[in-house]
Amino acid sequence: MTRYLLDAAFLIDYLRGNPDATDRMRRIFEEGDEPLVNEVVVGECWTGAHADDDRDLLGLLRPLEFIQPGPEAARQAGRWRSEARKRGRTLDLPDALIAAAAAAAGATVLTRNVRDFALTPVRVESY
Repeated sequence: MTRYLLDAAFLIDYLRGNPDATDRMRRIFEEGDEPLVNEVVVGECWTGAHADDDRDLLGLLRPLEFIQPGPEAARQAGRWRSEARKRGRTLDLPDALIAAAAAAAGATVLTRNVRDFALTPVRVESY
């Protein structure tokens, strides 16, 4: 069993019917993997929701485990951002928080935006 922190890009692609995303989501459940989200991912998804009671988004989020890793993960996200800045690179706060949550949960980030997470040491998988 693998734990996956599902990035908003993956969930949005799934909602839009992207065949690669829908196939990957199906395999997560068939293989007994553990899909996770955090407040950053959920907030990003709701930003593009069609309505406050978007049934598709609500249905998608319902079976996913919501995690909140805590202040140590937030500290780690800040450290990764600082290290990236020292190297002349920019690591956005949402991506740093998602990566830190994945690290704290022992999870792999599932995203099509692999480049966004390259400045962190977390495992990343594309679809």
